[in-house]
Amino acid sequence: MAEAVQHEEPVVARPPSAAARVGFFVLLAAGTLLAWYIVTRWGGVPGFLVPTPAAVGARLLDSLRDGSLVRHTLVTLSEVLAGLALGVAAGASLGYGLAKSPRAERLVSPYIIASQAIPIVAIAPLLIIWLGPGRPSKILISALIVFFPILISTIAGIRSVPTDLRDLMRSLRATRRQTLRLLEVPAAAPFFLGGLKIGSTLAVIGAVVGEFVGADEGLGFLVNLGRGLYDTALVFAALLVLIVMALGLYGLAALIERRTLTWHDAEKDHR
Repeated sequence: MAEAVQHEEPVVARPPSAAARVGFFVLLAAGTLLAWYIVTRWGGVPGFLVPTPAAVGARLLDSLRDGSLVRHTLVTLSEVLAGLALGVAAGASLGYGLAKSPRAERLVSPYIIASQAIPIVAIAPLLIIWLGPGRPSKILISALIVFFPILISTIAGIRSVPTDLRDLMRSLRATRRQTLRLLEVPAAAPFFLGGLKIGSTLAVIGAVVGEFVGADEGLGFLVNLGRGLYDTALVFAALLVLIVMALGLYGLAALIERRTLTWHDAEKDHR
């Protein structure tokens, strides 16, 4: 008698829960603080090179009390948000146009790639000279560093639309606006939002690079000021705020992705 063959359902690994992710982050942060304390307490490292966690915490509180840290943080955050918005708008607009026109992409892509071969650190001094040391130059630097990942993700997203779905929209006599809203935007959303998560962290880098080159306000200015005064506790405090800012923007982009792509996750679970 032939034995019945039983087919087992494949086990799908579930992503870790929010509590597990928070717990892992807390443990990692605690481990980092402990290692930092051990190095500064018994490692024989001078305090002006690597300050203790307590010294950084005290400097952070002092900067919060006098309002300087809040003021410089708001300056950098405004530059980051404006640069991110400008970079996203320019990258998505040009990316959509190039995705719809392969001939235009072949003509323009060498110039775009050549522009990305130039380090942003080398362009920043020129932009400071042309636009001055104010916020517009920092916003433009931030937008330039955000532009490329948004451009590439938009092109990839628009071109990921299946041909049969485009044929279906044409058979239904959908207008260009309806095709964009009902087909192309939903199909490109996973790619675009992935690029947005990358761009949200790069925007912080762009703004700080601009502030390094020439500025009298912002967190990059605080880092330069602390470096010049050998106030490493101030440098560490500014860097911690920059890390929190980048994590917050990335988390916000990830939240938008989760809320926007619920249909995409449901489709994957159905498969």
